[in-house]
Amino acid sequence: MAAAVRAQSVSKWFPLRDGESLHVLQGVDIEVEERSVAAIVGASGCGKSTLLNIIAGLIPPDRGEVFLNGVPSKSFTEWRSLTYMFQDDRLLPWRTAAQNVAFGLEAAGAPRAERRERVAETLALVGLADFAEAYPHELSGGMRSRVALARSLVTRPSILLMDEPFSKLDPSIRSQMHDEVLRVAGLMGMTIVFVTHDVEEAVVLADTVVTLKPRPGRVQETHVINLPHPRDPLSAEVAERARLLRRSLQS
Repeated sequence: MAAAVRAQSVSKWFPLRDGESLHVLQGVDIEVEERSVAAIVGASGCGKSTLLNIIAGLIPPDRGEVFLNGVPSKSFTEWRSLTYMFQDDRLLPWRTAAQNVAFGLEAAGAPRAERRERVAETLALVGLADFAEAYPHELSGGMRSRVALARSLVTRPSILLMDEPFSKLDPSIRSQMHDEVLRVAGLMGMTIVFVTHDVEEAVVLADTVVTLKPRPGRVQETHVINLPHPRDPLSAEVAERARLLRRSLQS
């Protein structure tokens, strides 16, 4: 199977006020197969979000290169096929759920009739068809996360990037969102790359888990999680894989 995302020898420095530079990433190599789920795990400050931002094209690497669907990211033209879910839902409070979901299509210049149809389909896909006209303050935290997910899905991406989007949800709602993401990814044939500090979340969702060592961030190990879905976060199998990941991170 071909790689949907490949980072090759990616390094990054950030300038400091004293004129020095902070070495954030060093020679990072990762490869994520099409239609698979990959987690990037590591301690705070190890460069997880920076790496995700480089993959998303939000910041350039100082060395190395990223390939998306086999194309160098600097030459990649199908940016609508890649979407990003941030830690916060970032819903616009003056727009309804449907209007928030439609935002990306509006920016892309999609016709109004197409926007209306695709927004309705996507809200139905995430179980929010009855809440299209609700405003963010009228929705629960889990429902807001579903709106954010729908906004990411409405452009029908082939690659979904997620930066700890469920970290603020309580455990039961987070588990529901895990199931929802995997269900939708299977239906749409998406590739998912996400960062998390929660090793149980990584084991529950991912086919592969990349652990990063900090300062500068570099790949420590890539773990294959070959457990069948759905995965119970309280099961002995998940607990054992999570224990092994923690041990890897601490070594």
